[in-house]
Amino acid sequence: MSVVTIFEPVPKSTLRAQVAERLRGAILAGDIPPGAPLVETALSERFAISRGPLREALRQLVEEGLVVTVPYTGTHVASLSVEDVQEIYSLRTALEIFAFEQIWLRRDERFRAELSRRNATLQASIDAGDDSAAISAELEFHGLVYETAGHRLLQSAWRGLRGRLQLYWAAHHRAHGRRGPRRDSHDSYIAAALGDSLDALRAEIADHMRRGAALTEKFVSETQRNGEVK
Repeated sequence: MSVVTIFEPVPKSTLRAQVAERLRGAILAGDIPPGAPLVETALSERFAISRGPLREALRQLVEEGLVVTVPYTGTHVASLSVEDVQEIYSLRTALEIFAFEQIWLRRDERFRAELSRRNATLQASIDAGDDSAAISAELEFHGLVYETAGHRLLQSAWRGLRGRLQLYWAAHHRAHGRRGPRRDSHDSYIAAALGDSLDALRAEIADHMRRGAALTEKFVSETQRNGEVK
């Protein structure tokens, strides 16, 4: 048997996922700034791949909300405005409080253990200095309450917010000059989420969402003025 025959062909989906991961990381790190054009010919040459898997990768990022395609204009990284930051803050606050209201009497040991497990995954990403992984882990951490609620329209709203939220967190981290959130940033959130007072949880969520929002708004406003955000 030849050596070649023992290997399965590399699935195109794997190539697409690898390209999507690298582009996502570059976008969230700010290496490809908001509003920057994504030209297929240049990217296919850069990755040394055909346009097929590249287009699939870009399509995936469009679905995630990180990339926007405009007919007759082209494809570019999604922008983040001050208004976006304000709307993300207000909508997240309302959605997350509502989600906890739905599950408050159904928080069992599995929920408690899973919330702690996801926070440990987030902390491991922070310790590794991997900002892209930390953003993904934080999405999973906050996503647990939406998954547990089992409310289809609520879950749809959460999915629609995830792309903009990734851009928000990336800007938030750069505004604070760090890769990922603080390691203890969710300690009080977890204590309230697993505590006995729904009112205390509501207050904590509002405060959790508000922390750093003003600095992030300032950061986004300054990048807009400097022409980094189109």
